[in-house]
Amino acid sequence: MNCPICRDLAQAFEAGHSEYIEACSSASYGISKRLAAKKNVDMERARYELEEHRLVCVFAVGVLALLPERKLSTSLRRLAA
Repeated sequence: MNCPICRDLAQAFEAGHSEYIEACSSASYGISKRLAAKKNVDMERARYELEEHRLVCVFAVGVLALLPERKLSTSLRRLAA
C-alpha cells in the first residue's frame, strides 16, 4: 500500500493486536481482565480507523477495485451495495 496514512494505521492496529494478545496471555489476566479489555477496545478503535480511512483513501480504493473477489469487511460490503 502506497498511502502513508494507511501504513501508519495498519501498524497501529498490528501493535494494538499484539498488546491485546500479550495482555490476554499474561499472568495477571486471571486476576484482572480490565487491562485486556482496554487493550481490546484500543485494538478495535485502530481497526475501525483503518477501515474508515480505507473507505476514502484513493490508494486503497484502487487496490479494492483490482481485487473484486477479495472478502470485504461488513462496512465495506454495505458501502458497495
